[in-house]
Amino acid sequence: MPARKKAPPNGLPTYRILTGPDDAAFCYRVSEALAMGYLLYGSPAATFNGKHVVVAQAIVWPTVKVAN
Repeated sequence: MPARKKAPPNGLPTYRILTGPDDAAFCYRVSEALAMGYLLYGSPAATFNGKHVVVAQAIVWPTVKVAN
């Protein structure tokens, strides 16, 4: 397994929340973040805005200390 970087690539923050329509593009964005080394944080959230379902998923870089 390759060594983890101490900080996210490209100056990205250690905590991010990804949001968008519940579609393949959103799933690819989450998958891309996981491939970079981010970890899922908590459960995804979903809501309906009257037109389509909007989803959110928090992610953290593995060096972040997470409270239990």
